[in-house]
Amino acid sequence: MKEQFKPLFENFALRSGITLKNRIVLAPMTNFSSNPDGTVTKEEVAYYARRSNGVGAVITACTYVTPNGKGFHGEFGADTDDLIQSLNELATAIKQRGAKVILQIFHGGRACPPELVPNGETVSASDVAPNAEGAKQPRPLTEPEIHEIIDAFGEATRRAIEAGYDGVEIHGANGYLIHQFFSPHTNRRDDQWGGSLENRMRFPLAVTAAVKKAVAEHAKQPFIVGYRFSPEEQEEDGFTMADTFELVNALADQELDYLHVSLMDFWSRPRRGADESKTRYEWIVDRVGDRVPVMGVGSIHTAEDAQKALASGAPLLAIGRELIVDPDWVEKIQEGRESEIITTLTKNDQDRVLVPDPLWQAIINSPGWFPVVD
Repeated sequence: MKEQFKPLFENFALRSGITLKNRIVLAPMTNFSSNPDGTVTKEEVAYYARRSNGVGAVITACTYVTPNGKGFHGEFGADTDDLIQSLNELATAIKQRGAKVILQIFHGGRACPPELVPNGETVSASDVAPNAEGAKQPRPLTEPEIHEIIDAFGEATRRAIEAGYDGVEIHGANGYLIHQFFSPHTNRRDDQWGGSLENRMRFPLAVTAAVKKAVAEHAKQPFIVGYRFSPEEQEEDGFTMADTFELVNALADQELDYLHVSLMDFWSRPRRGADESKTRYEWIVDRVGDRVPVMGVGSIHTAEDAQKALASGAPLLAIGRELIVDPDWVEKIQEGRESEIITTLTKNDQDRVLVPDPLWQAIINSPGWFPVVD
């Protein structure tokens, strides 16, 4: 390994007591490849296992905590005890290859396809429909339902513990239910769950508290709790970087193992709520980086990109598309073969990268998502 890349392979001790063998994490990416009943498939297990040798940890694709939270076709579930065995199959395959495994837990809210949820009824903080042609208007959740979903995040955490996971990541980003409660664009409530910034933060913090409570009650050994969030919204009436500073400040008080900024580009700069003198990531680290590790992600393609991101203050880096294109990305850097990293896909590469059919079709038929060449 080249001297300049050695910092990528230093151990990292998390607050919970778990130590990651290096600073590289497989980012959570939906793969559309689970069975309709929420169990994982053999192809999905093989896909994860193929990418688990080099990384310090694997964050799984999101898994739904209630039946009305299923956000994707081919998504696996954590909403009933019947799924613990299936969850364990995936955890075991990843851990056998030396990586820690973190289950990402979520509720899709208004983003759920109606055909995937009971009675076709989507729910959210308020009745604001997604900005897409033909999008269904969600039903606002009642007070008892809000508490049921909060409790469901705790129960999904218990199942993750029983299934042998090393941790969970609360998915509060990318427009899903927790994000919908935090956003003034999607949360128009006038009760304790909406209105002021303090009230809009109540649901994310209540979910975090339920997850932490489940860990305290059920985990017999150290267990990771992370939280993923989006830094700001495009909508004029959406949340800004200034709002996010308040959220991450509150989350930093929760003694989490890490925060995970959801970014398409690690080096992107703010739109609103902070000036452009720093990147979004740098602003967040400046605010809370001394209290909680902030994981970086987004367009980190090469070993040099990763080294630069780490040097900018990122203690952990999540790598996504690059580990789909080249599952040996980490090992090649570690072995001094970074020049051999494969950076593009061809339509004949499915067997090489061991990607299940549903994800492969999405990659091939979504121009611009992945670097696919003839």
